[in-house]
Amino acid sequence: MKVATLITIASLSVTCSAIAAKPAVQANHEKLADDPTKVITKTGISYANNYDFDDANVSFSGSLALDAARKINVRLNEDASEWRVGGSWLFPIGILNFNFGKNEYTNGANQTNYSVGTFMPLSYFGIEPAGIQLFPMAGYTYNDGESPRCAKGSKCDDIAFQGVPSAENGFYMAESAGSSGYLGTFGLKSLTPELTMMGFAAATYGSENDEGENYKGFFAGLGAGYLVNKSHSFNLMTFMMDNNTYLDDPDKRVIASYTYQFHG
Repeated sequence: MKVATLITIASLSVTCSAIAAKPAVQANHEKLADDPTKVITKTGISYANNYDFDDANVSFSGSLALDAARKINVRLNEDASEWRVGGSWLFPIGILNFNFGKNEYTNGANQTNYSVGTFMPLSYFGIEPAGIQLFPMAGYTYNDGESPRCAKGSKCDDIAFQGVPSAENGFYMAESAGSSGYLGTFGLKSLTPELTMMGFAAATYGSENDEGENYKGFFAGLGAGYLVNKSHSFNLMTFMMDNNTYLDDPDKRVIASYTYQFHG
């Protein structure tokens, strides 16, 4: 369970003084609770629902740190219909993540995906505008799954049709597969030692779908995190995603979560 601000040349440029400066590498215990490059053992639970509050989803997640640079990540929803398993490897200049998992969408589509991605902290180069920690992110995903298609001459083929995707309305499930890449940015802004604002946005583009159109989409989110102490934290976020293959309309959700971080 399975983001449209693109990284511009300006965001990747560094001044001569920044290049000359010694790169800064933060230790895991110095990083914010929501830093995507933090390698730590943790567990959590999240609640998500759409804006109409009629499609609730509860998920459980956890990470097991093998050492200061490697961890195993797992995420599972309440009925195991959506899940993700993977790992992370931290390097001085960023973190490499690899995952495979399954997603389901509100229109009945399902998707199995295999992905590799990275976050690169610009603070490593001394770039932290207005105290905002920026993490350019990029990755590659291969997807296969099923999505609803409308049979010609059926109810759903009527130009005035406004029903839901179902067999009774003339929909059938069609197999689809392809690959895509994503490019975007994740940001953190610490307002107080306890309160942190966060946001992310990215665009995706990939291979042609069954209708001869290239896979296109985006995902984005904005929220805040509250650190009770070094172990307990809460997040509240709004999230939106859309694509032209697995979704008929943008999927907009509110997400609340709790995380417990283990400290040796």
